Amino acid sequence: MRIGILGTGTLAAALGEGWARAGHEVAIGGRSSVGAENLAERLGHGVLALSPREAVTGRDAVLLAVTWDGVEDMLELAGASDGVLEGTPLIDPTNAVTHGVGALLTGYGESMASRIAELAPGAHVVKAFHLFPADQWTSSPVGGRSPVTVAMCGDDAAALGVVGELVRDVGGTPATLGALDRVRQLEEVAGFVIGLAFAGFDPNSAIPRVPSPAATN
Repeated sequence: MRIGILGTGTLAAALGEGWARAGHEVAIGGRSSVGAENLAERLGHGVLALSPREAVTGRDAVLLAVTWDGVEDMLELAGASDGVLEGTPLIDPTNAVTHGVGALLTGYGESMASRIAELAPGAHVVKAFHLFPADQWTSSPVGGRSPVTVAMCGDDAAALGVVGELVRDVGGTPATLGALDRVRQLEEVAGFVIGLAFAGFDPNSAIPRVPSPAATN
């Protein structure tokens, strides 16, 4: 696939490296051309450094790897309001939460993914990759990491299929929770996990181990 990544931070680097190693063509677009060039050079594997608009044009999928409060500016730089992302799977891993507390900063009943869908008309937004730290994707299960489930929400079946393939390429198992009308539930889970972790508790200990029906059949 031809994948565009908006952002030059740790998640952009981790997933960019994983997808490039899997054989995909990866292009990085950042607010700073120097930052994009430095990351592309560090990742190798033919990763390109382009302007944000060039990085998303004609791609099979785009990752929006910026902080929640930088989303609007980055999408503007990428030309999202002009319809550049129309028909493109747009992966949203953002967490609009209070740092160290985990309380959601979006309005009542609103989700960050739905806000992104409004800012990028025609894009097929898929919420994914928002629960695990970036270093999850830099170690494969063979290197000692256990496989993880990546919960996703999206309205477009084809876009969910594309993102599911990209999840598998970095060692995860995709699990679709539902359409974007359920995405706030996923974002609340991120706030729950972040709040517990910063309070000094292991979030894993707060979630019961319930076998799936498939596992019991």
